[in-house]
Amino acid sequence: MRRLGVGKVDYDLLEHLIGYGGVEDSSVLVRSRIGEDAAVVSICEKLIVVKTDPIVCVEEDIGYYAPIINANDIAVMGAVPRWFLATVLLPRDADERLADKIFRQMDESCRMLKVSIIGGHTEVVADLERPIIAGMMLGTVERERLVTKSADEGDAVLLVKGIAIEGTSIIARERAEEVRKKHGSSFHERCLNFVRTPGISVVREAMIARDFASAMHDPTEGGLLAGIYELAAACDKGVIIWLDKIPIYEETKILCDDFGLNPLAIFASGALIVTVNPDKLEYLYQKYEKEGIKAVKIGEITAKESGMWMIRGNEKVPLRFSAKDEVSVKLFSSSALKSSYHSSYHS
Repeated sequence: MRRLGVGKVDYDLLEHLIGYGGVEDSSVLVRSRIGEDAAVVSICEKLIVVKTDPIVCVEEDIGYYAPIINANDIAVMGAVPRWFLATVLLPRDADERLADKIFRQMDESCRMLKVSIIGGHTEVVADLERPIIAGMMLGTVERERLVTKSADEGDAVLLVKGIAIEGTSIIARERAEEVRKKHGSSFHERCLNFVRTPGISVVREAMIARDFASAMHDPTEGGLLAGIYELAAACDKGVIIWLDKIPIYEETKILCDDFGLNPLAIFASGALIVTVNPDKLEYLYQKYEKEGIKAVKIGEITAKESGMWMIRGNEKVPLRFSAKDEVSVKLFSSSALKSSYHSSYHS
């Protein structure tokens, strides 16, 4: 197997990689091909929602992560993810197998999302230690279905699916030997597979909620608590969260106990936060139940001047959160971080 070498990949390999193009889409006027610099998409009387998010410092599943992480941020705006572009940066010692693996993973993820891969850039970087993908997702939404951060006082705060899905997989991967030794290979594999089951995508869950939600948000780095803060701040509201109501996967609880982590403060992709008017709450519950999706009311939106609070039992304390994820802070030094995390900037 020949090494790829620094710089652009050879045209024959690039043409092969472009073949992993996701689904066909007639609205794409210009898509990926050698020599093409941009994609052209025809949209008729719809809004375009665009997101870019990098996946960095990853060894496994980077191609699977990249479209989903970007699609999640499209879906929480009520938009349907449709087009994905990726800048794929490969380390100096990469070979064709690594490139093919990453593009096959992106193809798998995009086909699951019903998304077309329409462009990007692929390059080998001299001083890069591991692959990096900077993804860009575009989606469309009718103007009347756009979901903005406009929660009102009294709106219910729902947690859809569960917390720390991404974090559970990261811990299992980065502490594989310790986890296997203490809990066995079956447990370890189950935790690793959290990326796919329950899964880090919230697109389906957001599409169900978009006609009822006053706001949606997918918490990522910093976990559920940071996500709750981000949503409330974006809505310019206060919030109260009932910690005892938050469901935690048994695997997550075990790993967090093992490594002294707070499951509410670790990578949370796979969770969806939805705020909804109380009059619409029961109907949304029914929609989720019909699809076999778990949704739990964990709090309420309050007036901004009321502040942000957490309640456990009879104790009420200010919402404690950090943008610095506990997995990064407690398990890894900044120079040794290897986990498959991504960084998001929320405007």
